[in-house]
Amino acid sequence: MSIADAVGLVLARPSRLLGAEPFFMEFIAGIEERLAEHDRSVLLHVVTTHEQEVAAYRRWAAHRTVDAVVLVNRAVHDTRPAALRELGIPVVVAGEPAGDAPTVRTNDEGAVHQAVSHLDDLGHRRIARISGPNTLLHTRTRTRALLQAAGAAGIEAIVEEGDYSEESGAKLTEMLLNRPDPPTAIVYDNDLMAVAGLNAAKELGVRVPHELSLMAWDDSSLSRLTSPALTAMSLDVHLFGQMVADSTLDLIAGAPAADRWCPTATLVTRETSAPALTAR
Repeated sequence: MSIADAVGLVLARPSRLLGAEPFFMEFIAGIEERLAEHDRSVLLHVVTTHEQEVAAYRRWAAHRTVDAVVLVNRAVHDTRPAALRELGIPVVVAGEPAGDAPTVRTNDEGAVHQAVSHLDDLGHRRIARISGPNTLLHTRTRTRALLQAAGAAGIEAIVEEGDYSEESGAKLTEMLLNRPDPPTAIVYDNDLMAVAGLNAAKELGVRVPHELSLMAWDDSSLSRLTSPALTAMSLDVHLFGQMVADSTLDLIAGAPAADRWCPTATLVTRETSAPALTAR
């Protein structure tokens, strides 16, 4: 056992995003709630790079600070799983798998197909997606699924890479809407970019949803409280965190820690999706 009876979570992302983006706060709350039932807690550390993240793991291993860690945001050419194996720290992966480590997965492909199907039913023939960083494996999974689903439906799909920030959501929305052939619908990889995109469209005089449909990937109070309220893909993030904690507790106890699948995100239709003008 470690000294602290803690589970480590290192987030390599700008700290300003952590305060503005609801996803990780709800995810951590789900983990913490389940761990607290077993007199354990989350040890959260925020850094800006994967190198700093690995350095944190080395400190934790040297001082036996944590019993296990939760690894998030798997990336292309990701060195973190190998570093954790070398250090001998038990790990549970949230998202895309890493070797034989127990994993709690989300069905991004199924959720993307739901989103495209919804826009297809509304007659949208040119759609855009403002994604998260393309270095993340789940971003690439969503991109592949989008291009496949849109291609099968005869829809033109445009993908622009954002960074989850309000600034990138606004800037890329403005760029897309100033194209000679702007999309009639935009899907955002998080709620913060979607809210910024909605404001950018308003400033350009583009009416939502009459001239432009918008959809957020995450559903949160941000999505519900905007005017108009955002259509969103809703994942039970709190449950996702609880499932990650369950796998972590199994791992610490030496019990078999089989992979788990979080229920697929579901479409919540609100006020920002409507038939495309060309379909009316």
